[in-house]
Amino acid sequence: MNKTLVDASEVQKLFEVGLHLGHKKNRLHPKARKFVYRIEKGVSIIDLTITVNQLKEAEKFLQQAGKDKKTLLIVATKKIAVQIATKLAREHNLSFVTNKWLPGLLTNFETIIKNVKKLEELKEQKGDESWEKLTKHEKGQVSKHIARLERFYGGLTGLTKKPDVIFVVDVKKEFNAVIEARRSNIPVVGIADTNADPEGIDFPIVANDDSPTAVEFLIQKLISAYVKG
Repeated sequence: MNKTLVDASEVQKLFEVGLHLGHKKNRLHPKARKFVYRIEKGVSIIDLTITVNQLKEAEKFLQQAGKDKKTLLIVATKKIAVQIATKLAREHNLSFVTNKWLPGLLTNFETIIKNVKKLEELKEQKGDESWEKLTKHEKGQVSKHIARLERFYGGLTGLTKKPDVIFVVDVKKEFNAVIEARRSNIPVVGIADTNADPEGIDFPIVANDDSPTAVEFLIQKLISAYVKG
């Protein structure tokens, strides 16, 4: 736990977007206790002096990963994170999972990626001459198949190998993604609220992950760091 002195203005920025608001005391994870400044009206108040340094470390790591051309996978299936994560990932041509974590994506990558390749092939088919030779019914069936694949695999098109790094929004919700990353020796940058265990996350950021404003702030900061690399 990094207790390095920080600038008060940096803490204020995080406070203004609500990163300090954790869960109620009865939902406080024992291993998150050391990141809590105090309990106020039954709510865990996160020590933002720690969060500031965690965020800096995560940004530094992601910026270097971007500079080294490491592949980043964004995992953000939480409802309040889906829109901003999808938008930024598409803008910067990054791989993402925002619908549902696909079991085996990291531990059984070669099997999962077959569906991604199938999606890419079907999309190409719609753009070539063979598409016009299909009947209306056949086109409808292919389009439905593409839509189904797009829902689950659309954010992975272009991914040809296991990601080098994953960024997880809400490590408690995305527990399976974190477990697979550990088994695959893939470093994890993860947002962990006070109801989650931040241990085992390579670059944890203990912060409120239930506020749209807070989550959007963190997603933008971390993806921007990677893109700057």
